[in-house]
Amino acid sequence: MVSQKYKDMLGAKSVIRELSEWAGRRAKEVGAENVFDFSLGNPSVPVPQEFTDRMIELLQTKDTMELHGYSQSQGILPVRQKFAEFLNKKYDMNYTAEHLFMTTGAAGAVAHAARVVTQPGDEVITFAPYFPEYNHYINQTGAVLKVVPADTKQFQINFEEFEKLLNPKTMAVLINTPNNPSGTVYSTETLKRLAAVLEEKQKEYGHDIFIISDEPYREIIFEGVDAPYVSKFYDNTLSCYSFAKSMSIPGERLGYVAANPKCTDSGLISVMCAQISRGIGHNCPPSIIQIAVADVLGVTSDLSVYEKNMNIIYDTLVSLGFEVVKPGGTFYIFPKALEADSVAFCKKALDYDLVLVPADSFGCPGYFRMAYCVETQKVERAMAALRKFVETEYSM
Repeated sequence: MVSQKYKDMLGAKSVIRELSEWAGRRAKEVGAENVFDFSLGNPSVPVPQEFTDRMIELLQTKDTMELHGYSQSQGILPVRQKFAEFLNKKYDMNYTAEHLFMTTGAAGAVAHAARVVTQPGDEVITFAPYFPEYNHYINQTGAVLKVVPADTKQFQINFEEFEKLLNPKTMAVLINTPNNPSGTVYSTETLKRLAAVLEEKQKEYGHDIFIISDEPYREIIFEGVDAPYVSKFYDNTLSCYSFAKSMSIPGERLGYVAANPKCTDSGLISVMCAQISRGIGHNCPPSIIQIAVADVLGVTSDLSVYEKNMNIIYDTLVSLGFEVVKPGGTFYIFPKALEADSVAFCKKALDYDLVLVPADSFGCPGYFRMAYCVETQKVERAMAALRKFVETEYSM
């Protein structure tokens, strides 16, 4: 007999994936150039040439067992050392290799981090709007995810509602900055206030409260935006990173957990993650990818196209009368729909071959997400379709 638990999950598939699949089917009918798919956050800019060149060089010159064999459970030691040195230089931290654990992307990083700092029955707080998969990352640990309602004025933290949810069962706070789906970057002011609240509550409750900081968009920051490194503000921080977005290599599945050297049991967290891997199977990301990425650390894809796309979409949305907070990073924008039911709004958009994601699953009904990791020329053409949709359906 198959698992009823996972069988039941078939009735709650990812809305993002379902819309992406719809776009694929529709493209076969009318041509991909005529479908304006803003559903899936799949990077659209080329991989850095330096990474490709290094991969070729490694394949031509290195021993195959070194490249294709299992790595150590925590990740290849020289790779972790390089990552630690890079983070120290960039963010003025004091990481060593023992503070890093290599993962299969940011998803694997968050899955490990959540298990390190919680037990069944504990609570983890996150902030709407949030990535829907957090429900699975947290709830399948036996912990319970609690969601703070959104601050829809700026999509910073709604501190009034946050403090209402804090209680002695709170063991971690899961944040995502730059944020998917809003594109907002938590400011220095926000992070200082968050740290102050948690430090006070740690003393009050008599136990640690960790920040799990999900940071796969950390390198996609727009001009003039304040984008502080979370671990600089709060000792009990676990940074979860992925190279998927910055280097356009989501299929290579490489990320890490970096435990702030000042956090409780910082020297144990990486080895604990290795034990957690035994139970969830997120272990040993590809050795060749670990080595190649470590050899080109600091190199990114040309991320400037995302800011260009954002400005095109933002200006169009504003001109059409949408309420929208201008993103500070990522490749997402998060407008308020032109009717209360964002699911109905996005369904109508499909008639114009515009694939938009309703935000109910992001914990923010009435809004929708656009992932603008799309060729700029197609973004420009999509704006004509968006204008036609709005003017036809909403008489604007």
